[in-house]
Amino acid sequence: MEANGTQTSTSSSKLSKSSHIHFIGICGVATSALAIAFHKAGYKVTGSDKGFFPPVSTNLEKAGVEFYAGWHPEKMGKPDLVVIGTASGSENPETAKARELSIPELSDAQVRGQYFTKQNAIVTAGTWGKTSSTALLAHILREAGKKPSYVVGGIPADLDPAELGEGDWSVIEGDEYKSGPTDLKPKFAYLHPTYLLLSAVSWDHADVYPTEDAYFAVFEKLVEEVPESGLIVACVDHPGVRKVIGLAKCRVVRYGSPRLRKGEAGKRSTADYQYMQVGQSRDGLRFGICQGKVCYAAESQLLGNFQAENITGCFALAKEIGIEPKDILKAISSFGGIKRRLEKRFESEQVTVIDDIAHSPEKAKAVLHELRDVYPRSTSSGQAGRIIAIFEPNIGGRSPEAATKYTDAFSGADAVIIPRLTQLKVASPAGSTSLTTRNSPIEGKDLADLIARGHSDVRYIPNDDKLVEQVVDLVTRSPNAGNIIAFLGSHGFRGMIEQVVSKLSEGLG
Repeated sequence: MEANGTQTSTSSSKLSKSSHIHFIGICGVATSALAIAFHKAGYKVTGSDKGFFPPVSTNLEKAGVEFYAGWHPEKMGKPDLVVIGTASGSENPETAKARELSIPELSDAQVRGQYFTKQNAIVTAGTWGKTSSTALLAHILREAGKKPSYVVGGIPADLDPAELGEGDWSVIEGDEYKSGPTDLKPKFAYLHPTYLLLSAVSWDHADVYPTEDAYFAVFEKLVEEVPESGLIVACVDHPGVRKVIGLAKCRVVRYGSPRLRKGEAGKRSTADYQYMQVGQSRDGLRFGICQGKVCYAAESQLLGNFQAENITGCFALAKEIGIEPKDILKAISSFGGIKRRLEKRFESEQVTVIDDIAHSPEKAKAVLHELRDVYPRSTSSGQAGRIIAIFEPNIGGRSPEAATKYTDAFSGADAVIIPRLTQLKVASPAGSTSLTTRNSPIEGKDLADLIARGHSDVRYIPNDDKLVEQVVDLVTRSPNAGNIIAFLGSHGFRGMIEQVVSKLSEGLG
């Protein structure tokens, strides 16, 4: 198979439906999605990892994918291809065995490029918005009968996270994070888009990109790669996007809001597609999408005003590739969103539990702002509900360079709780994975102290059981209605969300 004109490797050309693919590090959201997609397409798929936790393990079991815990070369057999997950480490017994046997190996990013990318290759990229946009575009193309291949970096409510489709279209999430333990190229470097949806560019992942210039450079290269015959659909609300699209060789379609740009008085948005009059309730969004003087009424089940921006970008791209507006709008209204994106895990009059993957201070700030908009401080009883944020950052958010981003990040929360943070491992100079004491990441107590410089109620609770007890106590003792417990972070919180939901169900049911 060719990926948008690029030559495929020898390993990919030899694979057939009878081939055996083994995933080293299958428990990641991305790698498990690829494994399930290959399995459903008829390939023999096995996998291994250090440990397995829901929902990934549940999804693998439901799909019938064979997997086991730990690295056991004697169990992997002699597959035709091994796929090495980003977090699995480049040096483990199974990887060593594969190399000893000269078994072809690919990263999950390379797999996306070689097996899932089709002739008409849509890539969604950006600091935020790319996961929801990828899933929505895949849903729109499926509903339009395009039979696309797609890969989503999350778990959609209505779709498998990945699928090998029969059509000549693909929709793939283009992650800017590194492609492997020792491959520092961004994952989207392997995708070669003909169509690019660019949602936002703002410095992130300081563990991989120590400077803002380094971060912007990879997006500049991505924009330059889109061929002259291709198309970029870009959100011009964001200065970073406006900066990089100047390098485009192809046609650029712009989307955004009609408001005046901040700091650019007298100038109006240059967006070709504009979203306006956004109305939000607990049931979702209603707003207009206008292209010149022609406007369309959009309805969505999704929470968060920011989703109007994502939806408009998807609408613009889908319309530009020839899908009828009425069919796009119908697909938008039926789209159920992404798990862990403002996902309601529990709801009653007194308290709502929200689960969101907001793993950086910038993303946490945006989510808290949206929650306060959906659940306003004034209630029917006249008493204000409280927002309690439990936050665990990703590795980039724990780097010393990210410290300045915490200024005012949690102003939308009434209380902030930092749990025991996941112990991190980093690659040593030799390429192995080991704990490091040099440039050590920010730990829980220090993170709580950092946030407390600008917030009056910040707590560090390293014991999971005590954290659950205190969170439940805070809302059940509150006389107010409309309280929010928001779990924000990329990790699974070690079952604490489920424990909180269980206790609230028992106590408030």
